[in-house]
Amino acid sequence: MTRFISIIAAAALAGCGIETASTAATAAALKKQELEQAKKTLEQTQQKIGEAMEQVQQSQQSREAAEK
Repeated sequence: MTRFISIIAAAALAGCGIETASTAATAAALKKQELEQAKKTLEQTQQKIGEAMEQVQQSQQSREAAEK
């Protein structure tokens, strides 16, 4: 009987280990997805900043041309 309880306890603990590993893998996949989304957001923001800087330069050039 003691041996049976030991086997059941060992099986239960092994199951916990598998569940923990699965949870860790899921968390890692979510973090990877978050990182990829953050990179996309950064790229979009940099592109918008570049476009805004171009517009400022064009406006400045237009003003300078109008003053001449």
